[in-house]
Amino acid sequence: MPQFFSRNANSVARLSLLGIVGAVGALACYGYWIQGSHYETRQGEPREQPVPFSHDHHVGGLGLDCRYCHTTVETSSFANIPATKICMNCHSQMWTVAAELEPVRQSYRTGKSIQWTRVHDLPDFVYFDHSVHVRKGIGCSTCHGRVDRMPLTWQAESLRMKWCLDCHRDPAQFVRPRDQVFNMAYTPPSDQLALGKQLVSEYRIISRTSCSTCHR
Repeated sequence: MPQFFSRNANSVARLSLLGIVGAVGALACYGYWIQGSHYETRQGEPREQPVPFSHDHHVGGLGLDCRYCHTTVETSSFANIPATKICMNCHSQMWTVAAELEPVRQSYRTGKSIQWTRVHDLPDFVYFDHSVHVRKGIGCSTCHGRVDRMPLTWQAESLRMKWCLDCHRDPAQFVRPRDQVFNMAYTPPSDQLALGKQLVSEYRIISRTSCSTCHR
């Protein structure tokens, strides 16, 4: 009977299998890298809005407190998008004919909400409560970055599960006094871990890492 396979056939087969396994592994690693990259998370990418609202101007320049516009952040799981009426509290008196603010005036006249582009958009299967984090001493800038320096708002952090768990596993490294939660310029002290451990005890913070904490 003639020999169909050369003497090297077994070696070639083994090398082929190793190549396939290696290629699959490389593709898996590439997929993992892509899903955590800025390309996928859009971290650091300024978002275009119907009105070019500048936190840099309103917060950093004029000194507006976060709670003036985001009125429910201390009491609700949802940090509300400001109502048009809040904008018009000032802009009915100033910049009243500025072209870039026409969508605001039109919204106020018609009662139709401005279709803002959401920047921090968690998946529907993730539960996040703003009020709890505020009460436990987690500052706005910890999650949202220095929005007081953003001409257009962007997502400062990845919002990936690992990022959340880093805080949940060791909240002492991030917690701050409650009266500093809305201070965008807050700088952690050199003894942050000692202060953090004290505040974790005082605020009764529990390190919650079970799936049901966020996935309900």
